[in-house]
Amino acid sequence: MRAMLRWAHSDLRTHRGEALFLVLATVGIVTSLLLATALFGYATNPWQRLFTQSRGAHVWIHTAPSAEVSELARLAGVESAAGPYRTADTAVTSRGTRASVELRGTSERPEVGRPLLTSGRWLDPGRPGGVVLESSLARTLLAGPGDVLSLPGGGKLTVLGVADSAEPRYRKGERPGLVWVPPAALPRTAAEQGQVIGLRLTDPDDTDYAVQRAVTLLGAGAVSEVSAWQQARAEAEGDNRLLGLVLGLFGLGALVAAGLAVHGAIGTRIRGHLRDISILKAIGFTPGQVVRIFLFQHLAYALLGAVAAAALTQALGPLLPGRLGDAVDLWQGMPGHTAALVAVPVGVVLFIGATTGLAAWRAGRVPPVPVPRAAVPAGGRLSGAARRALGLGLPPALVLGWHRAFTRRARSLATIARLALPLTLIVVAMSAWTTIDRFHSEPERMGLASALTVRAGDGLGDAEARALLARNPEVAAAHPGVEVAALVSGQTATIALRGLGTEAEPYPFTLAEGRPARGPDEAVAGQGLLDLLDVAVGDRVRLTVAGRPQILHIVGRSIEPENAGRTISTSLDTLRENDPGLRPTLYQVRLRDGADPQRVAAELTAAAGPGRLDVHTVTNPADGLSPLRGVVVGLLGVLALIGLVELLTAIGGTVRESERDLLALKAIGLSPRQITGITVTATGCTALAATAGALALGLPLAHWLIDAQGSSSGIGAGIARGPSPVVLSVFAAAAVLGALALAVLPALRAARRRLADTLGAVA
Repeated sequence: MRAMLRWAHSDLRTHRGEALFLVLATVGIVTSLLLATALFGYATNPWQRLFTQSRGAHVWIHTAPSAEVSELARLAGVESAAGPYRTADTAVTSRGTRASVELRGTSERPEVGRPLLTSGRWLDPGRPGGVVLESSLARTLLAGPGDVLSLPGGGKLTVLGVADSAEPRYRKGERPGLVWVPPAALPRTAAEQGQVIGLRLTDPDDTDYAVQRAVTLLGAGAVSEVSAWQQARAEAEGDNRLLGLVLGLFGLGALVAAGLAVHGAIGTRIRGHLRDISILKAIGFTPGQVVRIFLFQHLAYALLGAVAAAALTQALGPLLPGRLGDAVDLWQGMPGHTAALVAVPVGVVLFIGATTGLAAWRAGRVPPVPVPRAAVPAGGRLSGAARRALGLGLPPALVLGWHRAFTRRARSLATIARLALPLTLIVVAMSAWTTIDRFHSEPERMGLASALTVRAGDGLGDAEARALLARNPEVAAAHPGVEVAALVSGQTATIALRGLGTEAEPYPFTLAEGRPARGPDEAVAGQGLLDLLDVAVGDRVRLTVAGRPQILHIVGRSIEPENAGRTISTSLDTLRENDPGLRPTLYQVRLRDGADPQRVAAELTAAAGPGRLDVHTVTNPADGLSPLRGVVVGLLGVLALIGLVELLTAIGGTVRESERDLLALKAIGLSPRQITGITVTATGCTALAATAGALALGLPLAHWLIDAQGSSSGIGAGIARGPSPVVLSVFAAAAVLGALALAVLPALRAARRRLADTLGAVA
C-alpha cells in the first residue's frame, strides 16, 4: 500500500495540471446537476404542495349567471364542489398600476379550493368593502393588507389579506387576477355577469371526461371558460422546468464527456508508461494493484470535486441571483433534499469510477516483460497521397503531421470523437443563447409582432381609440381585434380565439408552416392547439363561442408564445360574419424600430387620460429565461475545461508516439523546428477534424432540441436559431489556434531532447 501511494504521489506531481482540470470539471458537472435538481423541485413541488393543502379543484367552470351549475356537484366522479360563486369582471388600480380582475363573491372561506393566507386576514362580514387578493395579483399591484384599490366609477376596496391559490395565476393582458370579495361588494354595474364552480374529482385523470359531461349537462352556450389543473400546474412551473431541463441535459452531457476524457487520458498514459508498469509488475505488483493505483487516484480527484461542488451548492446556492437562488433556498427545505445532495455526487463519482476502471483494466494486462515494438507500426507507412504531396514540394512538417494525425484510424477517430463531444455541446449552448437573443432582437420573427396590447376603457369608442393611437409618432400600426374563450370540439377545454386585423390591413402573424389566413373562415393556429385537438394544417375545426358554432379552416401554423400555443387566430372580419355586432375590444400595437415600449405605453396612457386606456407591454417569453444566460456561461466554462483535458491528452499521446520517430527524423536531416511543426500540425489536424465534426453535428442537434422544446411547450417548432457564420468562424478558429498554441511547448521540449533520453524512451 505504501508503494502504491508513493507511485500515485509521484504521478500526481508529474500531472498536476491534468488533476486540477479533472477536479474543476467534476465541480462544474456536479453543480450543474444539483442546480437542475433544485429547479425541477422548485418548478413542481410548490404548486403540488399548494394544491394538496388547499384541496384544490381539478376543474373550474365559468358560466352564465342563469346556468344551473349546482347540478354538477352530483355528477358521478365528482368528490366535492367549490361554489357556485357569483363573479364580476372589472379592473382595479393601485399605486398607478391597473389590472383586470375577477371579483368572486363568497361569504365563507371555501373548503375546496381553499385560499391559503400568506398575510393579513380573511373576509370580515363587518367590512363589506374588504377584499383578499391572490398573491400573484398582489405582487403586480404592489398591494398588501391595508392598501386601498380603486374601481372604475370611483368605488373603493380595502385589502384585508393576501392568499395563495392553486388556480391559474394572473397574467398581465391575458388572464384576470382573482379577488375574493363579500357578495355585497360586487359592483352593481358588473353584478350577475357570471358565476363559477370548482369540481374536485375522485380521479384526476378523468378531467377531460368530467368537463365533457359538465358542458353537456349545462349546454355549450352556458359555458364561457373552462380551466383544468394541468393548465394551472404548467403555468406555475413556468420557465423553471425548462431551466432545470437545460441544466440537467448539459450536466449529463458534460458528465459523459468527462468520463470519456478520463478514459482517454488513462489509456494514453498507460501507452506512455508501459515500461514503468512492467517494472512495477516485475518487482511484485499484482495486476489488481496496478488497476487500483489508477482507479483510486482518479476516484480521489472525482470525490474531491464532488464534495467541493456539494459544499459550494449548499453554502452559496441560496445566494445566487434570481430564481436559481430561490430554487436552491426552497429545495434545501424539501424532504428529499439530503438524499439528492448525496445521490448526485455519488452517482457522478461512480460513473467516473466506471470509466476509469475500464481504462485501468488495460494497465493490469500489461505483461511484466515489455514486448518489443514492431519495427514499423501498423498503418505507419506513408500513403500514396502523402508521398505525392512531398513530391510536389509541400513542407515535410505539414505532410508528416497530417499523416501522423490520421495514421492509426481507430485511435485517431476515438481521439477526435472525445474532443468533438464537448465542442458539440458548446455549439448547442451557443445556439440556445442565440435563440434567446432573437426573441429580443427580432421579436417579429418569433411570434411577437406587436409590442403593446391596448384595451379601451369605458366611454372610449373605436374611432377615438384609433385616432389616439395614430397620433403617437412611435406607433407604426394598430390592429383592432378581440379575444374570446371558445369551447373546443368535444367540449373538454377552452382555448383562445382571436380576431386580429382586417382583410384590408391583416395582422402579420409569424408562420412556421402553411400560409396566412386570407379567405373566409381561414385561420392560423398555434402548436398547442394542434396538439390539443389532434389536428394538422389543412384541417377544419369546430368551436363554440357564446353558444354559437364557429367552423374555421386552419391554413397555417403560427409561432404562439402566449397561452401555451392553445390559440387560433383569424381576422376580425371573419368573426364579424358570425356576429355582425362584434366590436374591437383590444388593439395590437406595432412600434417603429428603436421605440421603447415602456415609454410609449406611458405616453399613450397620459394622452388618453386616467382610466381611458389600459396599455400593457407584450410579455416576451425570453424575459423569464434571463437566468439561462449565466447558466450557459458556466456550462461553457465546464465544457471548455473538459475539452482542454482531452486536448492535453491528445497532445501528450502525440508527443509520446513520436519519440521513436525522433531518431529517424533527425537522421534524415529535419531540424528541431521542423520536428516541432510535425507535432503541432498533427494536433491542429485533430482539433480541426473535431471542430468540423462538432459543427456538423452540433447545429442540427441544437435545432432539433430547441424545436422539440418549442413544440412541447406549445410555442411550436421553428424558433431555433444558430449562431451567425462570424461567431462560428471565431469559435472554430479559437479551437484550432488554441490547440496549436498548447501543442507548441510540449513539441519543442520533445524535439530538443537529448539523444540518450530518446534512446531510453525507445528501448
